[in-house]
Amino acid sequence: MKKYQDINSEVIDKWVMEGWEWGKPISHEEFLLAKKGTWQMVLTPNVPVPQSWFPLLKGKKVLGLASGGGQQMPIFAALGADCTILDYSSKQLESEAMVANREGYNINIVKADMTKRLPFLDNSFDFIFHPVSNVYIEDVGPVFNECYRILKKGGTMIAGLDNGINFAFDEDEAVLRFSLPFNPLKNKDQYDYMMSHDYGIQFSHTLSEQIGGQLKAGFRLLDIYEDTNSEGYLKEKNVPSFIATRVIKE
Repeated sequence: MKKYQDINSEVIDKWVMEGWEWGKPISHEEFLLAKKGTWQMVLTPNVPVPQSWFPLLKGKKVLGLASGGGQQMPIFAALGADCTILDYSSKQLESEAMVANREGYNINIVKADMTKRLPFLDNSFDFIFHPVSNVYIEDVGPVFNECYRILKKGGTMIAGLDNGINFAFDEDEAVLRFSLPFNPLKNKDQYDYMMSHDYGIQFSHTLSEQIGGQLKAGFRLLDIYEDTNSEGYLKEKNVPSFIATRVIKE
């Protein structure tokens, strides 16, 4: 039986080829603006990450964890960072290589499954950028432990987190359909729903798992904000469905 991680990799590859929003690389013009200091990015659908959340990036070792697609790493490279991207989608990594070749910078491209031990030495990075992507893995705790291991003392990680509410609703966000936690590997109705909508295998995670998981790994929480979906009924009602966190390894 195919591993759920491989199913998700194939689904995301398909989404990228269909024009998925989070698989569209930045333009040459956006790269040039970033080199001049004009840029912004998101961890969650709408709210730009505060500039104060980013360290001075010139010369720093930055990891984009499950954030392929040529959207954030090119900006970090434009700002002088030494960038590494880790993703399990071949198409997302192809976009990273395309932008790097187009703009003439080096990037370390790693195809790897973040549910496994990350292929980096202890204390390797100054900064980790981890957008909403842990919905594609069943257990988030080990990821935060690995991030703590590979981050240098004094290094920071910023992460986008889904709070789980989207998984309770049907496709139109009008009816509460599923009980939480949402785990298609343990619930046939949830599995069939995800497969029939071409969503891959996604999982809900509580704040205890996600924020608590970062704290248990050893991080100290520095800041937090909430965000909504980019569209739909929950967005119309201004219901928060995402959280962004900034943590430090002391």
